[in-house]
Amino acid sequence: MALFDWKNDYSVGVFNMDSHHKKLFDIINELHDGMKEGKGGEAAESSIKELLDYTKYHFAEEEKLMEQIGYSGMSAQKTAHKIFISKIEEFKKEADKGMAVFVSSKLVNTALEWLKQHILTMDKQYQEEMNTKGIR
Repeated sequence: MALFDWKNDYSVGVFNMDSHHKKLFDIINELHDGMKEGKGGEAAESSIKELLDYTKYHFAEEEKLMEQIGYSGMSAQKTAHKIFISKIEEFKKEADKGMAVFVSSKLVNTALEWLKQHILTMDKQYQEEMNTKGIR
């Protein structure tokens, strides 16, 4: 059983962004599954790197769309994105120091809660502007 199951409440009405968000949740679920199987350290090392790389990719793509439509909330989005990337980078530094097994649980909780809140409070706000400009 997954830690997080996608619900339509998390849809931002933009297919590519919903796909990206689902992928981020999948990475978090994979890390959680690895922990349940007693592979927290191994799972954390690969999942932290994957989460960091994919998060950077997702944020860049999301920001391109926001720029394309002249989204009014882009500055706040960029700030939130930078803060989250910094958090993941801190977890990666700890994991690289041999603390991966200890970092994995905290990473799962932090990433899951941040992502859910970010989608519901910030990303949902761009839906109408993007849809109005033909981005679905």
